[in-house]
Amino acid sequence: MSRLGDLMDTLIIGDRTPDQLYHRIFVVSAFGGITNHLLEHKKTGAPGVYALFANDDRDHTWLDALTRVANAMFEAHAAILQDAADLSRADDFVRERIEGARSVLFDLRRLCSYGHFRLSAHMQVVRELLSGLGEAHSALVASLLLQRAGVNARFVDLSGWRDETECSLDQRIAGGLDDADLTRELPIVTGYAQCREGLVQEYDRGYSEVTFSRIAAYTGATEAIIHKEFHLSSADPKLVGEHAVQKLGHTNYDVADQLSNMGMEAIHPTAAKVLRQANVALRIANAFDAGDPGTLIDDCDADTPAVEIVTGLDVVALELFEQDMVGVKGYDTTALEALRRHNVRIVSKISNANTITHYVEAPLKTVRRVVAELEKTYPSADIGVRSIAIVSTIGRDLSGLRAFSRGLDALERAGIDVIAAHQTPRNVDIQFAVPREDADRAIDALHEALVAGTRQKVLEAAA
Repeated sequence: MSRLGDLMDTLIIGDRTPDQLYHRIFVVSAFGGITNHLLEHKKTGAPGVYALFANDDRDHTWLDALTRVANAMFEAHAAILQDAADLSRADDFVRERIEGARSVLFDLRRLCSYGHFRLSAHMQVVRELLSGLGEAHSALVASLLLQRAGVNARFVDLSGWRDETECSLDQRIAGGLDDADLTRELPIVTGYAQCREGLVQEYDRGYSEVTFSRIAAYTGATEAIIHKEFHLSSADPKLVGEHAVQKLGHTNYDVADQLSNMGMEAIHPTAAKVLRQANVALRIANAFDAGDPGTLIDDCDADTPAVEIVTGLDVVALELFEQDMVGVKGYDTTALEALRRHNVRIVSKISNANTITHYVEAPLKTVRRVVAELEKTYPSADIGVRSIAIVSTIGRDLSGLRAFSRGLDALERAGIDVIAAHQTPRNVDIQFAVPREDADRAIDALHEALVAGTRQKVLEAAA
């Protein structure tokens, strides 16, 4: 979104005729960094307005943070809008929303100073309120920019600002789009939608893709397109080299699910499920390579077996060993319940007669809390924790490739110790557990052996 001006002459308008400009709906996220300022930094966890407000000890640091949000919004649209009237409209919009949020938070603090009200009971609503500010701002700015360029853009605000109605997500979408004329209007829709379900509560930072998918299903779209800053490729080009990576071009929702599990989301898994059930194909396109069709994701099987992508994820291996486990039920259930209570995401698991190992994505201190709980339940068990990485080779069909043995051989030749390896009968992914410090080298080795090297042999055979 921060490069919206660059996309006007390619992605949005380009050489399209007036008729071709329409029959589309754009669902937008906030400008870069705005949601981090509003909530907390997605990667570092640095507190934004929400986190500061939640932990306010009467120094009101959240007020300064809210001012920083306003300044960041002013800078974002000033870098895109050129017309003075549009700039004034955007400035007024930011002031109205920020001051409104400031008043709401002050009133909530005042209300919760009375003993009958608890701030903790309202914090999820605060998170929802703050989340919608960024998308509403970017959608308005995009609409103004397009209108100035002669496009009949329509600002569709689903954030529920000053709306007293309570409705479901589908009802909110219907209220925003039912009277839109897609033959002559181009709706610019907020990625956040206020609804009874609570999008942020349900999907955290993946809410805009959920809104996007529900709009695609609701309107019966021919295709849903996510525009990213890069192509969906066979590996991270920074790790294996830009010369070695290949654009996927075509894959299916099964592969998209495996990527989500490995923290490399092509799309939020709930959003993928909505599109899949509605029989809407998804396309992942590079917004800055407008002539390229990108990668189509649908339900089609692969024409030929192939490893399509290699990726990795840092995890913690939680190993529960109990000599008396064999033949006794309940160990796995107890471990799963402990992980659920501490909100720990399980990436993979494996077990044998007396050992259950969960590979989880969570801070080490959280996993240690789980360990402490399990040690109380099973005092004679030996419970170990180890920081490692899982490197996964993924494809629609891996049958007949000997990818498991070839992958082990590639890692051995690279001098990488394999802690564990696992392949399911479904033949869509193979997981190699390796020391965390060797993860990047493992991705490079597996990509060379199973993707780049295989492609080279095919080219040589064709020649």
